[in-house]
Amino acid sequence: MVTINLEYTDDLRTVATHGPSGTVIQTDAPTDNMGKGEFFSPTDLCATALGSCIITTIGIKGLQKGWDLKGSKVRIEKIMSQDTPRRIAQLNVAVKIPDRFSDKDKKHMLNIAHACPVHKSLHPDVQLNVSLDWV
Repeated sequence: MVTINLEYTDDLRTVATHGPSGTVIQTDAPTDNMGKGEFFSPTDLCATALGSCIITTIGIKGLQKGWDLKGSKVRIEKIMSQDTPRRIAQLNVAVKIPDRFSDKDKKHMLNIAHACPVHKSLHPDVQLNVSLDWV
């Protein structure tokens, strides 16, 4: 179990403290929803969590299999709904991994990407487009 303590600091902003490490992050509402957009928004963090989870779970298997994933990059595009209630409508995740793996390992990585805990936790109404590209 992990505890995160969050405080609303005013002006549509929060400060979150990760219990185990003490790491602090701030959030701000986006500019299109009455915020200043000076920090990640809560939905930005959700999108970031998906990309981070995908590459981290691939990395966990990579440690076991000896995969060298150094230099891998992830780009996440978050698209909000135009109707109400306001929500994440679509997440496009492009993972770029150095092209030094067998076809079998590449297929395994793709399966891992679609099975990461965040991917499995998101509502089925969120359209998830995940691609792995070998560069």
